[in-house]
Amino acid sequence: MAQGGGLDGWEGVDLVLLMAVDASASISRGTLDFQLRGHAAAFRDPAVARAITGGALGRIAVQLAQFAGPETLTTLLPWTVLTGEGDCRAFADRVDAAPGIAMGGSTAIGSAMVAAVQTLDTAPFAAPRRTLDIVSNGFSNAGIDLPSARGHAAAAGVTVNALAILDEFDWLEAYYRDKVVTGQGAFVRTAAGMEDFAAAFRDKLVTEIA
Repeated sequence: MAQGGGLDGWEGVDLVLLMAVDASASISRGTLDFQLRGHAAAFRDPAVARAITGGALGRIAVQLAQFAGPETLTTLLPWTVLTGEGDCRAFADRVDAAPGIAMGGSTAIGSAMVAAVQTLDTAPFAAPRRTLDIVSNGFSNAGIDLPSARGHAAAAGVTVNALAILDEFDWLEAYYRDKVVTGQGAFVRTAAGMEDFAAAFRDKLVTEIA
């Protein structure tokens, strides 16, 4: 992990980014694998490394997690600092090897948001921006209600962005825009299906980092 100065011994980075992928009943094992492969492909794209090195400090901290029902946010890859193409390729290799498990059950987006804020609050980094990146093909049907979760994230200064996979519900873009995303510059991206997921996630990642 790259070293650098920070507040109270914390490492300084341009962005702290927690990426959470849906592993609920709406996501088959194959679809979860495709999500992870899409994440790996994005980090291998030179555009992502260029976005990282273009920042004031030239480094970001990332973590990969998955979620399903309430209290299920689970770390797949712990906090890792990325400083350029070599780090991004190594992280992509680790994503490819990550043991993603289709959890089944409900989709508790609000609960995942609140748990993610707690994870970001305890991350050992000093950064001007903290972002939660949610990827899902469903809507919240369990756990903490979205207005409460959204307000919690906003109060903590955490930006929440989303990528909605529209393979089951074509109205999810508006749903995520109106009920989930929050923070300055927050946005929703969409993928019509698995075939264009990797490109959509790459573009989303570059926008979040830049």
